[in-house]
Amino acid sequence: MLDKIDYNPDVLTCLANLSNDEVFTPPELVNDILDLLPKELFENKETTFLDPVTKSGVFLREIAKRLMHGLKDEIPDKQTRINHIFKNQLYGIAITELTSLLARRSVYCSKEANGKYSICEDFETEQGNILFERVEHSWQGGKCKYCGASEKNYARGDELETHAYQFIHTEKPKELFKMKFDVIIGNPPYQLETGGSNKQATPIYNKFIEQAKKLNPRFLSMIVPARWYAGGMGLKKFRADMISDRRISTIHDFPVTSDCFPGLNIRGGVCYFLWDRGYSGKCKVYNWNNGISNQTSRHLDAFGDGVFLRYNAAISIIEKVQKFNEKSFDSFVSSQKPFGLPTNFIDYVQKKDDEHQIRLYKSGKSGFIAYDSVLAGHADINKFKVLIAKASPGSDVFPHLVLSKPIITNNNSCCTETYLSIFPSDSKAESKFVASYLCTMFARFMILMMKPTQDVLKKSYSMLPVQNFDKLWTDEELFDKYSISDKEVAFIKSMIRPMELDNE
Repeated sequence: MLDKIDYNPDVLTCLANLSNDEVFTPPELVNDILDLLPKELFENKETTFLDPVTKSGVFLREIAKRLMHGLKDEIPDKQTRINHIFKNQLYGIAITELTSLLARRSVYCSKEANGKYSICEDFETEQGNILFERVEHSWQGGKCKYCGASEKNYARGDELETHAYQFIHTEKPKELFKMKFDVIIGNPPYQLETGGSNKQATPIYNKFIEQAKKLNPRFLSMIVPARWYAGGMGLKKFRADMISDRRISTIHDFPVTSDCFPGLNIRGGVCYFLWDRGYSGKCKVYNWNNGISNQTSRHLDAFGDGVFLRYNAAISIIEKVQKFNEKSFDSFVSSQKPFGLPTNFIDYVQKKDDEHQIRLYKSGKSGFIAYDSVLAGHADINKFKVLIAKASPGSDVFPHLVLSKPIITNNNSCCTETYLSIFPSDSKAESKFVASYLCTMFARFMILMMKPTQDVLKKSYSMLPVQNFDKLWTDEELFDKYSISDKEVAFIKSMIRPMELDNE
């Protein structure tokens, strides 16, 4: 039966990802990204392309297909056209030795660019234009001065990959090929472990974007995690530079990663963008959901406190709320580790005794600890509080909860860094009103606007306005207060799942 079926699969659609940090890009997605570029680039035999983070070689392969079609009139002979394109127009830097072999195999049809089976006849070296050189980190104070990798985690023997990516481990990227590029494009590694507590990781994709800009191409396009919009460790300057850069002409935003990378969940979603050296103006922002997008043109820094507001349909809602100029809720939210106790804190007992008098909330459990064990937040111990788990529940598929259910504590209590401590009060009734407010779809929608990752931290509450907490607030009252239209209410409800406060 199989011999009667016309089936010619693309092997690059079948590759398993190396990890959530080093993700293979599906050919269909690559072509969506290439569609951002002017068509005439593929009709010019002088146009040069660089993928500085090549893994499967799919970007170079798909560019080659377009050049083969675009140059067929100017270079009619097929082999001459192939030789010219692969020798003079396509360049790559592999991220590992393994991916260098894979990329050459998929681009040149041979792991050796000058090998017998290579489709290009003009290469003299095995690498061709897809480079890989093992590079070592430059350690300073336990971290790499180029990428921030932890020496403890990434100082390795010759038998292991260093993950010291060649493109960013140099102060002179122009020296890698000693030429200028019209287009720099790719899907960079996303993060590296820092060696800190709780398996912390530092973003690294930003360094590839910054390095690419140093080469001053005509166009730059990369697909990266979207958490830079409002968060990310060490991304404050990068975010400020990105949202103020009028050369970013287009952003395609995917809050649900699987809409872009099937079967993958990167919390906070992903995006790809086009940076155009010759452009200055508003950015076309596309929000994607289940294959459907909405689009508007706006400046990336138009809303929020140094953040990019991702949802086009949310802009009118944010504008209405901000007109009230109310105090921000984040001033009543603790920083991480509100009482100085880590998630893995174990010096507690199950039952209260003479020494252990303070109730401790930790990761779905509670116990009792001694006053002297509390390392911070002493002024809030004897307050009633609302506790919210730092990690949001569930996946990024809409509608979702955004927050875990609030816990209303009695006084004489504290928590580990599993939770944030919110709105300490002398009144348990007030705490209940606060907790009820946080359960409304309106409140969780406003928090979502500033939640770039799974964690819901203090800054995530910065767009949420404070109310007068002498009563229970309902969504209907809040929608009416801020004149939220029926269409806007429908959008909020499409994003946020209902939640009810547990009875106390």
